[in-house]
Amino acid sequence: MPDIEFPHLFLNDTPDSQDYTNPSGGGSDFILPERPSRATHADMIRDGLNQAWRESYQEQEARKAVSLPTRNGTYIEFESAPGFDLKFDSLEARQSGIRLLNVREHAANEDVEEKIIKATIYVPKGKENILLNKVERYKNEQTKNNKPKNQKLIESIENLRLALLHALWCDDVSLIPTAEQAEWCEVWLRTDENRAEQIDQFRHLAEALNTEFRDGYISFPERTVVLIKATSIQLNELLASSDMIAEFRRAKETADFWTRLENSDQTEWVSSLASRISIDSASTTSVCVIDTGVNNAHPLLSTIISDDNCHTIDVAWGTADQDGHGTTMCGTVAFGEELGHHLQTDTALTIPYQIESVKIIPQTGYNENQKLNGIRTVESVARAELQAPDQSRAICMAITSTDDRDRGRPSSWSGALDALISGADDDSKRLFFVSAGNINDSNEWANYPATNITNNIHDPGQSWNALTVGAVTFQDRIENEEVARSFSPIASAGELSPYSTTSITWEKRWPNKPDIVFEGGNVGIDTTGFTSTLEDLSVLSLNNIPNQAMFTCNFATSAATALAAKQAAELIHQYPEAWPETIRGLMVHSARWTDQLKDQFYEPGRSEKRNLQQLIRACGYGIPDKRKALSSARDSLTLIAQQTIQPFLDNGSGGYKAKDMHFFDLPWPKEALLDLPGETPVKIDITLSYFVEPGPGEIGWRDKYRYRSHGLDFNLKKPTEDLTEFLARLNKAARDDTDDSTYGGANVEWAVGTQMGRTRGSVHRDWIELTAAEAAEANVVGIFPRTGWWKERAHLGMGEKETRYSLIITLELPEVDIDVDIYSPVAVQIGVPGITIET
Repeated sequence: MPDIEFPHLFLNDTPDSQDYTNPSGGGSDFILPERPSRATHADMIRDGLNQAWRESYQEQEARKAVSLPTRNGTYIEFESAPGFDLKFDSLEARQSGIRLLNVREHAANEDVEEKIIKATIYVPKGKENILLNKVERYKNEQTKNNKPKNQKLIESIENLRLALLHALWCDDVSLIPTAEQAEWCEVWLRTDENRAEQIDQFRHLAEALNTEFRDGYISFPERTVVLIKATSIQLNELLASSDMIAEFRRAKETADFWTRLENSDQTEWVSSLASRISIDSASTTSVCVIDTGVNNAHPLLSTIISDDNCHTIDVAWGTADQDGHGTTMCGTVAFGEELGHHLQTDTALTIPYQIESVKIIPQTGYNENQKLNGIRTVESVARAELQAPDQSRAICMAITSTDDRDRGRPSSWSGALDALISGADDDSKRLFFVSAGNINDSNEWANYPATNITNNIHDPGQSWNALTVGAVTFQDRIENEEVARSFSPIASAGELSPYSTTSITWEKRWPNKPDIVFEGGNVGIDTTGFTSTLEDLSVLSLNNIPNQAMFTCNFATSAATALAAKQAAELIHQYPEAWPETIRGLMVHSARWTDQLKDQFYEPGRSEKRNLQQLIRACGYGIPDKRKALSSARDSLTLIAQQTIQPFLDNGSGGYKAKDMHFFDLPWPKEALLDLPGETPVKIDITLSYFVEPGPGEIGWRDKYRYRSHGLDFNLKKPTEDLTEFLARLNKAARDDTDDSTYGGANVEWAVGTQMGRTRGSVHRDWIELTAAEAAEANVVGIFPRTGWWKERAHLGMGEKETRYSLIITLELPEVDIDVDIYSPVAVQIGVPGITIET
């Protein structure tokens, strides 16, 4: 069959909708430790509370006696028994001002895997009896089921105490500042609609305690993050003085940049290529590179990057790139991996997008403008959008923290990205690419790929909404003969790059990261085990000081992120009507793994699903296939739906319940499929992409205190069920009262499956293989909501918000000579002009 390419087909009709109720019902049983004596346990809890309040009041009176600022309420820390959960949500009494501040998980001890759950609450002065009454009712009163009242809460508590600094520190405890050395720290404040007044109040308190306070903040629902420079003594003083603190964390440092390798200065090549470059003047597409600035006077960038598109978040820094990394990134965004090819040809090159540069990091010797990284990122995007508000842009940032300590947990930086991308504050959705972060220690490269498994993705790569880009490599040839005598490539072509970090060791609740991988270069190793970056194993790009050298090299996840943003811009140019959610979805949807990646991360004897889980945690869904992302073919049909859904509805009792389920009765090439031999294998590949609004903080990862505002999921009609049965299986509200059929269990054999992590994060992809006869009947897809803080934090009044999603479905025939056209029949059904069916 000739490989003719066609545009993807957009489904513009509104899907059918039904009220939705989760068929699986409520949550699982809450297991409690044994409490042999109800009265003894109640007395222990009561005495612990009273002791905490006595200590708190003594401290407050002592501070007042010497005219020190003093808080009014008390911070109390609770902990569970080892291996058991803590019913921490019941500690909160919002109307009385008792607030849950954070929830943390710690190992019980170094020798066992059992965890202890710790939670910190704030109790206003005068509200102590709220908790004491809960204990008293547990001790003396029964429920109608003849169980102690408040049993789950009280019996889940093993210990409690007055909360000290460690109870508010939600980061690695080794990062707590010393008493002598002040460090930059994040303070997560408990705020409400009076946010500005509360920030100002905390600022004055910090200044009164001689603690440096930086302007700027990041806001989330019920939380505001500010930046201070403090010793442990000053943190304790703030804790003793303020009623607003929910968490402390260590602020992140941005990564150092590597020394670049330089090529010979070949000005005649540059002049030739520069004369052949043009920009599509009609294009409204751009790539915004957030980095160290750019030298747009470079002959190969001057046509592509105008002065008007060069920005900085601090005018004192200027827009020029003294470091070099930003110019190198812009070079890769402009020319990809083909710079050498373009230099050697004489053909014209039209670039269908502009490049914007925003300087977020200053050159050496300048004040780094110690704002929160999230604030700096938001300001960077605002600079570009203010200059060109009508551009459709892919935002590219290869700046990460130097460490990987978050291990998937949301941070102020990743949370700010998620808020920015989702349009939580301005309802503008954005397409954002962030690097996974690198293994920069050359000593670790020699242990490849074991070190890739243990080195975690860097902040803010855990962002749910950003496309996090890892690195693969096909660079396995060292052309320089002198270098080749000493070095050989560590990785084989098609394997994970030695630089790339992963999420293999993250806990299951966090998103699968990276999402995708692109070329990031390889590393050389000699016979002694010494490792080094090599020019021949990197991506050719542009140097920031062209009068010294026109070229340099880009490598690691920086190069990969630039390549990803370039491909996204080409997609935006091809499909200007596509939402950011759709472009993001197409990148994931089109990705494929090499056989070498599978060989690296598949383990003999482990199930296919578990191997896939390991593979996705290492390299996402693979390398996006540009051709598949851009176009369909006669044997590969892609349908795209861009829709809006309301996940939740007021339940009339002060809370929210699930509302809508969408289902798509797809235009389907049924006759074409039935014309195939019945056992012909057909692949159905589905990707669901949407953005969540973040609710970060240490109460953002369990039960009703969720990070995501909402979730969505999809399912496919079984070949053997009719539409009524399919909807009933997914939708409890659609079942007939007399229907006693069982609808649980597996649907079809999904490759990934929900139990192995398909629904983590906010972009979900899965696929199945059916026979052609089965695929002909599998033509209905359902979209339904899953819970999040929009529903669970009812007091915020966000439960009836709508959200957008993009659904991408590909029907693909096997790569054999089967002369069947599955594209044209569907194009005709949809009404695409100029399409006919050959007969």
